[in-house]
Amino acid sequence: MELMNQFPQALTIAGIDSDGGGGMPIDLKTMMAMHVYGLSVITTTVAANSYGIIDSHALPIAFIENEFKALTADYQIRACKTGLLDSKALINTVVANYQRHDMGYLVVDPVILAKTGEVLLTPDEIDTLKERLIPLATVITPNYYEAEKLTGMQINDQHQMVVAAQKLRQLGCLNVMIKGRHDQNGEKQDEVSDLLLLESGEQVWLTGPYFQTNRKNGTGDALSAAITAELAKGRSVEQAVRTAKTYVDQTIKNEIIVGHKYGPINNWAGQE
Repeated sequence: MELMNQFPQALTIAGIDSDGGGGMPIDLKTMMAMHVYGLSVITTTVAANSYGIIDSHALPIAFIENEFKALTADYQIRACKTGLLDSKALINTVVANYQRHDMGYLVVDPVILAKTGEVLLTPDEIDTLKERLIPLATVITPNYYEAEKLTGMQINDQHQMVVAAQKLRQLGCLNVMIKGRHDQNGEKQDEVSDLLLLESGEQVWLTGPYFQTNRKNGTGDALSAAITAELAKGRSVEQAVRTAKTYVDQTIKNEIIVGHKYGPINNWAGQE
């Protein structure tokens, strides 16, 4: 490998939100904050603001194929991540290119639910995600509700989180991080606990403060992007996840007031 191509490089495969509060813009901001060069395969363009999504447009599969072709012909991608993949054709395209090219570690953020609770994938698309993409993953990072959708079970406590993570491991992925529940039916919440089930079978609980704020847009994207960036730098999965969680906590804790409703996280606050 050429010396000039040694700087850590990571790839995000995701949609691009025009307001910069989610998807690829957050991924690239996060990778920059983690001192990793970020590359992108754009899948969808989204017209959005802090109130919600106004419109979206999926890019042609042939163009997405050419994005993969262009990047893998030049860059040394050490890790990559996926965001929302909202069609079977798109999921299959990502799988085919990951298997065709050396793109290092794979972090799958199985985006199934919107912040409003809307289900973004059909049952058929969820099945394709489970059968084709998740088995290739180094790490998957579902939130509480996405883990329920992927496993078909309810998760009401930490024991059930462990059972769900074990079920997800049975799909073929190596490591599972289930993000803890961020609401308690209106009850006051001081902490949130995430579970990391490692390939070895070890359970690692990551408990941190719960921040009561509506400036959380992009947290799931940033978490998976930070994990990807740390893996690209050669960190272990546990090190990558711990660093990523600390980073995201800082971006939530130190608010940036942008937009009028569901504002974005503050990527500056989490920089190393």
